[in-house]
Amino acid sequence: MNVKLLGLLSMLSVASLALAADSARPNTRPPKIATVIFQEDQFFRLIEFGAREAAQKAGAIPVEGNSENKLDKEKQLVDAFIAGKVDAIVISPLSRKASVETIKRAKARGVAVVTYNTTVDGNIADAFVECDQSDLGRQSGQAAARYIREKLGGKAKVAILAFKSLVPEQSGARSDGFKEALKGLPGVQIVAEQDAWLAEMAVKRAGDILTANPGIDVIWAANEGGTAGAVLAVKNSGRAGKVVVFGTDISEQMLGFLKSPDNILQATTAQRPYEVGVKAAETALKVIRKEPVEKKVVLPGLCLRRSEPEAIAQYEQQLKEWMGKAR
Repeated sequence: MNVKLLGLLSMLSVASLALAADSARPNTRPPKIATVIFQEDQFFRLIEFGAREAAQKAGAIPVEGNSENKLDKEKQLVDAFIAGKVDAIVISPLSRKASVETIKRAKARGVAVVTYNTTVDGNIADAFVECDQSDLGRQSGQAAARYIREKLGGKAKVAILAFKSLVPEQSGARSDGFKEALKGLPGVQIVAEQDAWLAEMAVKRAGDILTANPGIDVIWAANEGGTAGAVLAVKNSGRAGKVVVFGTDISEQMLGFLKSPDNILQATTAQRPYEVGVKAAETALKVIRKEPVEKKVVLPGLCLRRSEPEAIAQYEQQLKEWMGKAR
């Protein structure tokens, strides 16, 4: 055989062996995890930071985006992340139904999807992480029930601010939990139940409720915006000391309301956004590694009460540390 031909065959053989070795070698590229939020408030920023820190701790590359409550923006972000070859997407979908195709598209391209806070129909996502929505309402309801028993003799007129028209399943779970906690008090009457989830919306709505129902004793709001608006409405009406507020969610503003001498906000039940972000990213990493995961992870809420200043101070310090790192 020709010497040159033997040399060529030898080189081809070496190249083939090298190619086979490369294909057998595991992919050492660090995994890339995308986190999608849908609004830039403290709750979502803490989720984003928790996911980012968990990803970095595991040697993964975090990337982030905000859908800004727009379905078309959500679709664009997911498509961009798919094109950018992310390994997993951690997302709070905007709609149980309208976001389905977006999530399906990511899954079809081999991207792991972990939803948090909200999810989609059809059991499509690899896992779902949330705080127990019923528990959030129930814990605030239990605090309200205790106040009504101890301060109002077991009788009270109550108003509710929810967000049923925004996210019906989540709002309903919180409201049902709150009402369940009041069932043992026959002297409690719910006199108004309306939607108001943004602070500016809730100030007006709660103000109108207070005007129409002068005998109201308690307002409970199902989210941060509703809680802030309810507190401000009571203050604006000059009825501090006569009407109290129980809320849901936590922020620096809520902590300030709990410490305020006006005595309006009595308690609020916080979700655990940082822990949700951490758990969602850790779960996404497990899915990427083909490790078994829980299909649904539920975290309990945390009720902070005006009557427990040490717990408020402890959470406030933790929040400052989280936010300091996130900036």
